Parts: sequence; C-alpha cells; structure tokens
Amino acid sequence: MLAHILTLLIVIPLLGALGITFWPQGDQKFFRSIALAVLLLDLLLLIPLTMQFDTSFAGLQFVETVDWITLPLGSLGVVSIDYALAVDGISLPLVLLGVLVLLAGVVSSWNIKDKARAYFALYLVLSASILGCFMAQDFFLFYLFFEFMLLPMYFLIGLWGGPRREYAALKFFIYTFFGSLLILIVMIGLYLSVIDPLETARYVGLQLPPQAGPTEAMALIQQYLANGSLSPAQLVHTFRFEYLANLANYIPGSILNIDSGLYIWNMPVRMLAFWLIFIGFGVKLPVVPFHTWLPDAHVEAPTPISVVLAGILLKIGGYGFIRIVDGFFPYEAEYSMVPLGILALISIVYGGFNALGQKDLKKMIAYSSVSHMGFVLLGIAAFTAEGLNGAIYQMVSHGVLSSMLFLLTGVLYDRTHDRQIEHYRGLIRVMPQFTILTGIAYFASLGLPGFSGFVGELFTLMGAFQADAMPVWIPALSTLGIVLAAAYFLWTYQRMFFGEFYYKSAETPFADLTKREYLLLIPLAILAMLLGLMPGLIFEWTGASVSSFIK
Repeated sequence: MLAHILTLLIVIPLLGALGITFWPQGDQKFFRSIALAVLLLDLLLLIPLTMQFDTSFAGLQFVETVDWITLPLGSLGVVSIDYALAVDGISLPLVLLGVLVLLAGVVSSWNIKDKARAYFALYLVLSASILGCFMAQDFFLFYLFFEFMLLPMYFLIGLWGGPRREYAALKFFIYTFFGSLLILIVMIGLYLSVIDPLETARYVGLQLPPQAGPTEAMALIQQYLANGSLSPAQLVHTFRFEYLANLANYIPGSILNIDSGLYIWNMPVRMLAFWLIFIGFGVKLPVVPFHTWLPDAHVEAPTPISVVLAGILLKIGGYGFIRIVDGFFPYEAEYSMVPLGILALISIVYGGFNALGQKDLKKMIAYSSVSHMGFVLLGIAAFTAEGLNGAIYQMVSHGVLSSMLFLLTGVLYDRTHDRQIEHYRGLIRVMPQFTILTGIAYFASLGLPGFSGFVGELFTLMGAFQADAMPVWIPALSTLGIVLAAAYFLWTYQRMFFGEFYYKSAETPFADLTKREYLLLIPLAILAMLLGLMPGLIFEWTGASVSSFIK
C-alpha cells in the first residue's frame, strides 16, 4: 500500500465525492458521515507514512512517477508531462496539517442542512485538490490541482455564505484566477526553456555511458545543440520540478536561461518572471497589497470554509514561494531579498493595525492572518536555514491556531448570529469553558512562549536578523507585529469576556460548549501547546530538506 499511498490520499476524497454525488438517496447525516469517513481514512493512511518517513534524508520520498502525456509539437519540441507525486521534509508537515484541518472542517459542517449532498461533494473535491498541490512534483500537475481548488471554493462561499456571499465569492475567484494566470505565463516560459536530458537522449537515440545521469546527459545534449546535430523539434521539454530547479537543464539562448541576456521593459526576463510568479502566489498567501479578497471571503464564508481557507488554503501560497518561486529563481530571490523583506514588513504591520481597528470578530481574525503570514514571507525572504524552518513552522502553527480561532467564532455565531465585538460583555459568566479555550487560542496566536505561535515568529525573525543582505531594520520593525497582536487579541478578549454580562439581545440563550465543539477545539488547543513545548516535532521533519534546499 505504501507504494501508492500518496495517490490514495488524493483518490479517496475524489471517490467519496463521486459516491455522494451519484448515491441514489440519503439524508444530510449520511452525506456528512461519508465525508467524515473519507478524511478519517486519509488520516489513518498518514500514520504509516509519517512513521516510515526518513527524517535524515533530504530528498523526495514515497515517489510515484508515471508517464502521463507525451506529445510532439513540431518546432516547439516534445511536451512531456508526468504524473509525479512525492513528499519531503518541506511538504510532509503541510500534508498532515491539511488532513487535520480538513477533518476539523467536516466536523464543524455537522449542522449543514441546505443542499448537503452538493456541499460535502464539493468539500471532498476541494480536499483532494489541496493535498494534490502539496504532493505534486510536476508543475503542470501542480497547476491543475491549484486551479481546480477555485471551483469548489467559489461555490462553497457563493452558495453557503453570508448575505454578501456572491460578491465575496466573485472577488475571491477573480483575484485567485488572475494570480494563476501569471503563474501560467511563467510556466509556459519554463516549458520553452527547460528540457529533460534523459528523455531527450532516449527520444533521439543518443548513446549514453553506463550509469549516466541527468548531468552527463545534459552535457551531451548541449554539445549536440552547439554543433547543430539536434533541432528544437527533437528536444523533450518537461515540467518536472527537479529539472526546472536545475539551471543546467535550461537550453542555451532560451527565454529563461540565466545567460539569455533578454530584457523586457528594461528588466531581465528572468527577473520579470520571478515577480510575475511572486504576485501569483502572493495573492494566495496573501501579501499586501494583494490581500483585499481575504477579509471579504472570511466574513461571508460559512465557518467550516473559513477554517479551511485560513488553516490550509493560504499555506499553498507559502509552499509555492518555497518550492517554486525560490526553487526555480534562486538568484532572483536572493537579489530581491530587500524588497521581499519590505513587503513582509508591510504585511505584518498593516495587517496588525487593521486587525486592531476591526469591530467584526471574523474580520479581525482575517487581518491577523495577513499579519501572521507576513512572518512566513519574512522567513522565506531571509534565505537562511533558520528563516525557512521558521516559515514552515509558522505555516503549521498558523494553520492550527487560525482553525481554532474561526471555530471559536463559529461557536458564538451559532448561538447569536452576531459577530460584533462591541455587542458582548462578560461572556466568562455564562460560557466559562468557551472563555478558557478562547484565551488559549488568543494567547497562543499573540506569540506567548510555550505555544506554537512563539516558535514560528522567533525563528523567522532569527533568520531575518542573520541574513547578511537584509537590513537589520526590517526584522527589527517586524517585531511591531507581535506587539500589535498582543494589543488586538487582548483588547478583544478583555472587552468580550470580562466585566458584567451583557449582550444586546437579552433573550438570547448562551449555552456553553457542546460535546462536538469540545471534540473540535480541545485537540487543537493541545496541539498548539504540544508544538510550542516540543518544536522538534516539526523541525525534525524539515531540518534535512531545508538544509539541502538552502545549499
């Protein structure tokens, strides 16, 4: 089973979605039970995967590769697309986070009654797409998963969201679709510039020495290209990450070859491609000023979709920065360290100040996500082992904490249908258990030592301070984000939970947490504390892969 375990993680949710869609009859309880069983099965599959993952090995593990599409395109060469899946220390923590967040989203969807069949089918399609993004090792395959997420998320917000759900869903779709088009442009440029040397040698019948690898094959291919023995129509182009990340596989004179000397608008083409793909993933992260879709989407989305959106969907942007932006354009990323650091600083401070000024609880958490994901960008921009490890850790930590924050908001909204902070006082008197768990989530999110939020922010700042090319004032000013987080979380906690009990509608009953809500929130609280006290649980996975990536 381990030979195809990554495929199963994707296929099982898709089969679950098909089963729900074409099942002849059933009520909402049946459909939600199928969705829960599917994601529990995915979680069970991850147990042997994580147990057999070699933390000392920096390369890809559990690799699955199948030739998918091989198509001659005349003078454009031969396009080769592979169904390639694998995980390493960078992607495995995010795969595990994805399954946990998606499972929490299903449990929090227990009260969905309207069009339950469509809701849970779309939810499982979204689950498969998210997991596929983290495991794909072919850019074309990654892009398919990345694009396919848009459709279920658009409908999940647009059909089950709040009063302005159509506007929020459309804004989310347009922003993300625009970003994906920029990624597509760069992907085409990479296709035209990169070849698979081994497949090219086999395709044209070149004799390679025994045990020859891609390096030897590429040297022979470039020799044949130089003397005119190979035509462009004989080159096998590839989307595989391992070849796109190796500058030796770029065709001499191609558009994205590092020595091409091509300029557009007085900017080297590779630098322009770097910024295009940066914006594409910056929309998803999100980075200021490409963030404006996020507060609207969070406010209007139903609670389970807000959990998925903040808990795992934003992390695809951070993962794309590491795996694709930095992986394919390392020199451009290092050269752009200062502007990237400034954008991270702006996101951290701007998101913090906006969160401080919000009256809607969901919107406050949404802007806090903009600030906290700014730390992810800061760690990635630093180009140090500490910064990159911290960025991955911050993504995992934020996934746990933001899921908990939106679930807590959903608990209150289910009882009152009101998210206005100023409408509540003294909730500790009527909901003491809810108050305790909210306090844990708030203190963990503001970076209190002993919780996961502290570790992620500490390592991203350490990495930024150690980056030789990054001015020290960038990470120094970024610490203001921690101060702002303390301000908006503590001020909100003080206003809503302390003092004499008050709510604008005295007739509203305030019941404390139910068993299902305990089941959702307590594991997340324990995980936030466990990761804060034992950060080695994540760093043990990421260490070897990050060190290899930095080198």
